Amino acid sequence: MVHFVGAGSGAVDLITVRGSRLLAQADVIIYAGSLVNPELLQYKKADCQVYDSARMTLEEVLAVIEEAEAKKLDVVRLHTGDPCVYGAIREQMDDLDKKGIPYDYCPGVSAFCGAASALKMEYTLPGISQTVIITRMAGRTPVPEHEQIRELAAHGSTMVIFLSTGMLEKLSGQLMEGGYAPETPAAIVYKATWPDEESHICTVATLAQCAKKYGITKTALIIVGDSVAQSGYCRSLLYHPAFTTEFREATE
Repeated sequence: MVHFVGAGSGAVDLITVRGSRLLAQADVIIYAGSLVNPELLQYKKADCQVYDSARMTLEEVLAVIEEAEAKKLDVVRLHTGDPCVYGAIREQMDDLDKKGIPYDYCPGVSAFCGAASALKMEYTLPGISQTVIITRMAGRTPVPEHEQIRELAAHGSTMVIFLSTGMLEKLSGQLMEGGYAPETPAAIVYKATWPDEESHICTVATLAQCAKKYGITKTALIIVGDSVAQSGYCRSLLYHPAFTTEFREATE
C-alpha cells in the first residue's frame, strides 16, 4: 500500500495525527527532502528505508514503490504542505493505477494556511475579499496563458503566490498591469511555521525591495490584496444578532 501524506507547512507538530501514524508504520518513506522538515523522520521505525526524492526522478521514485509493493511493504510518499497544491502527485497516481498498486491520500496543512497563521490573517474578510486565488508565476515551467498573473490580478481578490520569490520585480509589474494599485498591501512570508519563519508587510510595488532588504530569495509565499491590511472590513452576518440562521433566530 502507498500512502501519499501531506507533511504540513513546516512545523513538526503540524502533521496530522493520521499522517504521523502512517509515518510510524511505514516500511519505506520517500520524502521531498528539499522542502519537508527532516525532523519528521523522527516518527519512523528503526528499520524503515528512507529515500530523498529531491535527488530522484519520477521513474526512480516509482521504481522504489514498485519494488516495495512486490515485497508487500507499506510506503509513505511524504510531500510538503498538502500534496494537492504543486505536489505533482497526479502523475504518480496514474502510474500506480496502471500497475494496479493501491494507494490513498492523507491531507496536510498547506503553506498558504501556515502563512495566514504567521500573519494572524483572515483571507476572506467580508466587504474586502471573498475569493482566494492560489497561483504561481510562469518561470522555467510554464502556466496556461489564461492563468498569467496579469490575467488573474484583474479580479482584485486575495492572491497567494507560490514559487515566485526569485521573480519579484516581474511579479510586481504583472500585478500592477493586471489592475492592482502600487500601494496595494502585500506580504512576504518566509518558511511559514518553521522555527526560522519571517513575515514582512510591504506593498505590491515594493515586493522586490522588501525581499532584498531581508535577504529572502526562495521558500517564501507572496500574499497580495487589501485583505493583507486586515482593516476596513464589514462585520460577519453569521454571528450578527439581526441575522437569522438555521440554528438561532434574530434578536434585533
